[in-house]
Amino acid sequence: MFEMIALAAYAGLVLFAACSDASRLIIPNWVSIALAAIFPVAALIAGAPFAEIGLHVVFGFGVLALGFVLFQFNIIGGGDAKLLAAVSIWTGFTAFMPFIVWTAIAGGVMALALLTARQLIPAGAYPAFVDHLLKKQNGIPYGVAIMIGALMAIPSLPYLSSPLTLP
Repeated sequence: MFEMIALAAYAGLVLFAACSDASRLIIPNWVSIALAAIFPVAALIAGAPFAEIGLHVVFGFGVLALGFVLFQFNIIGGGDAKLLAAVSIWTGFTAFMPFIVWTAIAGGVMALALLTARQLIPAGAYPAFVDHLLKKQNGIPYGVAIMIGALMAIPSLPYLSSPLTLP
């Protein structure tokens, strides 16, 4: 039962971050903080040793440091860097590869589609958030790609398994 609650919190928070990023190009700090704060509690209840929880947190800080470097070079946004780090705490080393691969694939497809749409579709005839996305000077809402990667990594998450996976 608790596994379902933890997975719902994880999925709900990354989904909220993606919706916020798509609509306003902002990922609120509280989303990343909540994701990072919920993991140790969920892992403890699932029976994870303190040392491994600590390794997950250290791994997340490493991803955060890398994210800040990417932010400084204007490759990703600050909210994206923080969300990547928060999800990385949940994935640890074990599920990081499926998470980052799916995130990269989704981000590439999304960026290509959005850049193509910006060339072909004139802004002004759609709801405000769509027009905002179609403006050429605006960034790519990479939080959507991070959400896809985070959801695709659920079957690989340590200490918490998807209720949809077979034993």
